[in-house]
Parts: sequence; C-alpha cells; structure tokens
Amino acid sequence: MKKASVRPFGLQDKLGYMFGDLGNDFTFLFSGMFMMKFYTDVMGISSGVVGVLMMLSRFVDAFTDVTMGRIVDRRRPTRAGKFRPWLLYICGPVAVASFLIFQSGFAGRSLLFKTVWMFATYILWGSVFYTAVNIPYGSMASAVSDDPDHRASLSTFRTIGSVLAGLVIGTGVPLVAYVTVDGKQVLSGSRMTAVAGMLSVLAVVCYLLCYRMVTERVAVPAAPQQAKPGQLVHTVLHNRALLAVILAAVLLLFSQLTTTTMNNYVFPNYYGSVWAISLMSLLGSVASLAVCAPLAVPLSRKFGRKELGTAACLASAAAYAAVFFLRPASVWGFLAFGVLAHIGMGFFNMVIWAYITDVIDDTQLRLGRREDGTIYSVYSFARKLWQAAASGLTGLLLGLEGERLCGRYDFFSAFETLRSSVDMPIEC
Repeated sequence: MKKASVRPFGLQDKLGYMFGDLGNDFTFLFSGMFMMKFYTDVMGISSGVVGVLMMLSRFVDAFTDVTMGRIVDRRRPTRAGKFRPWLLYICGPVAVASFLIFQSGFAGRSLLFKTVWMFATYILWGSVFYTAVNIPYGSMASAVSDDPDHRASLSTFRTIGSVLAGLVIGTGVPLVAYVTVDGKQVLSGSRMTAVAGMLSVLAVVCYLLCYRMVTERVAVPAAPQQAKPGQLVHTVLHNRALLAVILAAVLLLFSQLTTTTMNNYVFPNYYGSVWAISLMSLLGSVASLAVCAPLAVPLSRKFGRKELGTAACLASAAAYAAVFFLRPASVWGFLAFGVLAHIGMGFFNMVIWAYITDVIDDTQLRLGRREDGTIYSVYSFARKLWQAAASGLTGLLLGLEGERLCGRYDFFSAFETLRSSVDMPIEC
C-alpha cells in the first residue's frame, strides 16, 4: 500500500540512497581493503590470526544479522518510515566503532592486548553496529517505491555510491597512508588512524543526508507473527530466487575482495609500484561510472536485469582468466585487464540490489507476508561470510605465491602454508 500525499519519487531519493551506501562503504570497504594490511604491517599480528577473527565474527553475524532483520520486520512504521530512523540512531556508534579498529597508538602494547582489542572492536563494529544500520538501509529500497524502474535506479545509484567510496578509499588512502622508510614504501600507522577518523566523520554525514533525502512511500506494516528459527531456515532453503541471488552475489564479492586485497601486495611487492594501487582503483571506478552507470537501466530494460548481470559476470571472468594465463610482465598490462574486469563487475553491481527487492516481492506473493528485513539480513549475512572467506583465501594465495617465487613450492609446502598462514612481506 502506498502512502498518500508524499513527494513523488525523483532524483532526491536516488542521491539520498547513494549517500547511504557511501556511509556504509566508508567503513565497510576501508575495513575490507586495509584491515589485514594494517594489523599485519603496523600492529604485528599474523595474517592467520586476522583471518581467524574474520571467520569467527561471521559466526556471530549468523545471529546478529538475522536477529536485526526480525527486529526491523516487527517494528511499527513511524512518521519517518519503518527503516529510515535506524540511520539516525546508529550512524554515530558505527562510525566510532570503525575508528577504534585502527588505533596505531597500541602498536607497542603486548600481542595479547592487541589481539583482544582487534577482536573486540571488529566484532563491535561489524557484527553489532554495522549490522544495525545496514539491514534497515538495504531493506528500505522496497519501501521507497514499488515501481521496477525506480528500484533499478536506486540499485544503480547505490552502486554509484559504492564506486565513489571505492574511488576515495582505493585511490586516496594509499597516496596518504604510505611513507618512505629506508627507501621502501611502508604503511604508516598514525596516518591510518587519521584516515579512519576522517572516514568515520564522512560516514556520519552521509547517513544523515540519506535520512533527510529519502522518502518511504510504500507502507510496510509490522509483521504480526514471524516464523520460528526452524521455519525460517526451511523458508530460506526453499526460496530459489533468494538462494540464486545470494550465490551470484557472494561469488562476485569473493572475487572483488580477494583481488582488491591481493592488489595491496601484488603492486608494491611484485611490480614495485605503490601508485598502481591507486591507479587501479581510479581507472576501475571511472570506467564503472562512465560506462556502467548510464547504461545499466536502459540495458536492463531492453534485455532484462538477469541477462545483463549474467553477461557482465562472464565478461569479467574472461578478463581475469586472461590475466591468469598471460601473466603480464608489465604493470600496465595487469591494469588493462583489471579495468575490463571492473566494468563487467560494475554492470552486475548496478542491478544486484534490484534483485533483492524483486525477491522480497516474490516472497510476499508466495507466502502472503512481507519479510523485508529478514530476507535482506540473510543476504547480508551471506555477503559478510564470504567477505571473511575472501580474506582467508588471500592469506593462502599470498603464502603459496611466496613459496613459488622462492622456488620452494611443492605439494607439502602448500599444506604448510595453509597451516601457518605465512605473513607478508615474503622473504626467501
């Protein structure tokens, strides 16, 4: 049911929803791209321990994500809407928690202290506060409009926000956070702390802009009765549309986060070029904005969102396969294939969020009840689970490549690498 006498859907909603994803990604992308690097290089903690943290926190998310989704579904709509108020309530706590993760002032403390601090702050940020703001934000799209084109536009602008955040973080942070010590470029702990503080402030500003600019037009009543945990699992496992979207999304996220994290090591350690980290982010972001943003909605309208996403993913996979087999000796060759892969992933990301709103509508038609928050929370949990898996795979790949470069790779050393999670930088 639509609300009466509200402002028509327009550019203000699209820009506001874009700011919401900027707010999310100023902490989410920053953590995903630089947390492992920060704690291995600055804090002196093993990459294996960081990987274990990310995996353990996902088990916590299995409860907090779904719990938050159920809380959101049970909430009664207010004058501000059912989902928007959470942005106002949680924007401060999530920003503070993100800032606390990157406290280089504790680098001289004991390993135990640093490990406990890392575990506590990361779980507080990701499993509690980020969940409490991201679940309502993602669920809100289905309440902004019920028009398919409007939802596709929201999905596109959300991805634009993600691309802009990636541009700021991926391009700007390496230029600011690295310093030259004894002729080598290394990550500066104090600069990383300052960057974390700045991004946290920007996140709050973006959340508030989203709250002010977006209007919920579709009235979503409080769920009168929610399924028990066993029934919820049964419903999810038999929701083919949701499972298909989750599988596609997490595999692409797995690829994105793994390649992004690997770039932090590949460019400075293999190609000897820190600036290429920023250039890769810049070129990929510009290509996504210039090619994908203006074409995503027209192409999805002409060929279908599902068809566009499938073709884009296949194109991205072909670009990465070319890198694997050709192994470019020049950093420019690596950058060229990386940009092509970014464009393919960009098209998929432009439409992925519209898939979720379609799943919400499909579930309502089949079951006769709306479960916006619960469905989005399951999707969010799956994404975060594979984010952690991507970090674990990165540590393994780094170790295996180190063995290969040092001429020690064999069947048994691969298992030793997996067991010990070899730290960077690799020394032969």
